[in-house]
Amino acid sequence: MLPVTDQDTHLPARIARIGADDWTEDTDTVAVEEPMEIRIVQEVDGVISRRPLAVTMRTPGDDFELAVGFLFGEGLIASREDFVDVSYCLDDDVQEEQYLNVVSVTLRPGLDLELSRVERNFYTTSSCGVCGKASLEALEMQACSPLTDRLIVDPAIIRMLPERLREAQSVFQKTGGLHGAGLFDVDGTLLDLCEDVGRHNALDKLIGKQVIAGHEHQPDRILLLSGRASFELLQKALMARIPIVAAVGAPSSLAVSLAANFNITLCGFVRADGFNVYSAVERLARETAR
Repeated sequence: MLPVTDQDTHLPARIARIGADDWTEDTDTVAVEEPMEIRIVQEVDGVISRRPLAVTMRTPGDDFELAVGFLFGEGLIASREDFVDVSYCLDDDVQEEQYLNVVSVTLRPGLDLELSRVERNFYTTSSCGVCGKASLEALEMQACSPLTDRLIVDPAIIRMLPERLREAQSVFQKTGGLHGAGLFDVDGTLLDLCEDVGRHNALDKLIGKQVIAGHEHQPDRILLLSGRASFELLQKALMARIPIVAAVGAPSSLAVSLAANFNITLCGFVRADGFNVYSAVERLARETAR
């Protein structure tokens, strides 16, 4: 049970760094985000059974511990004695470049599983495979095309969004423990806001409200995320056709790739004094950032 240790955990990214009075090109470092599939292997009545159990987005590293921790947390194993091996999958159905993203846990014979208890909401799709490239291709197969709007926004608007979101987060003001997702117009007016203890839930609520109101697409809006920008959140923004996604925190590598592939303007580390732009910088009015 020896994990491979040469996986990348961070990658360089070319960015535009926009401040209150200047605009420069620079290099940033983003955390790698890749899907990892967890499979369970078990001998039942003399027959080896292999089945996929879950897919989770993660930064490579400690993959075996992640898989075992997932099984333990879901109550599928209770101790070290309940599994006999953990390894990267080398089955014929896994391409060579993807095997580091598939982890197999071999359970002890006779272990009684209650798979119905596994109810966590991971990023899962039968068509995406388990690598970043395949995940992006899956979105293309879902008829997701690059955004082609001609939206232009003053960078000063982006810089003021976090404060406007915080002022409107009533529950966050009381608890300090909620994520927020806000929808703004190009003038920085807050149109809607949803909060939740989960980042993904907050955005699902926000987009769900628009869909219920009959506004499935938001081609002239700005989305602000109170935390980091991950692949799943950019995917949700893409489905809603939101052209600009700004985040108070950092983007992941796969979020940057998705934004670049589908022409979404992705801004990270948004503060009152500036922010980074990872893709589609042409939506920002450069003359106002000099």
